[in-house]
Amino acid sequence: MKFHLKTLSLPELEAVLAPVQPSPVAVRKVFAAVFAHGASTVEEVCRAPQVPKRVADFLREHAEMPRLTVVERRKAEDGFVKYLFDSPLGGRVEAVRIPIFDHKYVVCISSQVGCALACDFCMTGKLGFQRNLRTWEILEQVMQIREEADRPVRGVVFMGMGEPLLNYTETLRAAQILSHPAGFAISGPSITFSTAGMVPAIRRYVREGHPYRLAFSVTSAIPEKRLKVLPIEKGHPLPELVDAIREYATVRRERAMIAYVAISGFNLGEEDAVALKQAFEGIPIKVDLIDVTDPQGKYLPPSPEELKAFRDHLQILGAPIARRYSGGKEIGAACGTLAASQYGGVVLPAPPPVSIS
Repeated sequence: MKFHLKTLSLPELEAVLAPVQPSPVAVRKVFAAVFAHGASTVEEVCRAPQVPKRVADFLREHAEMPRLTVVERRKAEDGFVKYLFDSPLGGRVEAVRIPIFDHKYVVCISSQVGCALACDFCMTGKLGFQRNLRTWEILEQVMQIREEADRPVRGVVFMGMGEPLLNYTETLRAAQILSHPAGFAISGPSITFSTAGMVPAIRRYVREGHPYRLAFSVTSAIPEKRLKVLPIEKGHPLPELVDAIREYATVRRERAMIAYVAISGFNLGEEDAVALKQAFEGIPIKVDLIDVTDPQGKYLPPSPEELKAFRDHLQILGAPIARRYSGGKEIGAACGTLAASQYGGVVLPAPPPVSIS
């Protein structure tokens, strides 16, 4: 059985190549050829500089590098581009290329085909859960977008399809490769995992001391309200999640990012702000407000007046409050709308690859 080169961290690659006794330099050159330089075939890796013949011969016999297929690229008016991928392992997933001003991109990637959490305002949740993505499928999303990008990719957010902490081993290995200097060389703090509140995984993450950031989807600090839109509240109640967030903020000595989906007439009253203050008393936090985007129309985003009033109420927190722009709405690329859909915007042809150092 062949091993997939895009699934191996540097220590794992070293172990796999051990039968041919490569030097540390040779192992690193293979790793860099795959991830830093984006080789698309085993043969390209074998021809990379400083890869010895015995290593190349071993790779030709034992390694493979299947790829995701780009079904389409769809661009919104605001510059967001959604990629729809088909996997040879089954299922379709999406990733979004997010422009940051005019000098870099952040890529929002998927970790699962579908999602088991069934958040009521999320289109991915309505697909149900099909399977976890492998490490190489996660990284391929970034690699293929990077190949076609006219600017460097400087950040990655696990905020696409799926709950990344329910695919813990594969997503953490992917993040390690993304942040490795000989891999994608994306700084740890520029990689963010969004979680709806998988408390055991959050506590494990904190124990292991990873350099990446977590964003916690809270959406309401009133348990009864939270349960209506986030079924995970039943299995991991808010007090448990808050305790895990307190540990995260304490150990890392930084403000925890609280993601709050703003829903008109539902979670934007003064009582909601008071509940947040009471729940997170003594915990350093920052709040990201995200307008709900529900293509089915069950949930509506707040009016400017409603949002302003809620921001005023939130001043009692004494914490930074930001409004996160959720772009690409007309192409199904906004937060909560990824569902392997094909509508809106402009379908782009495959551009010629551009080398970005």
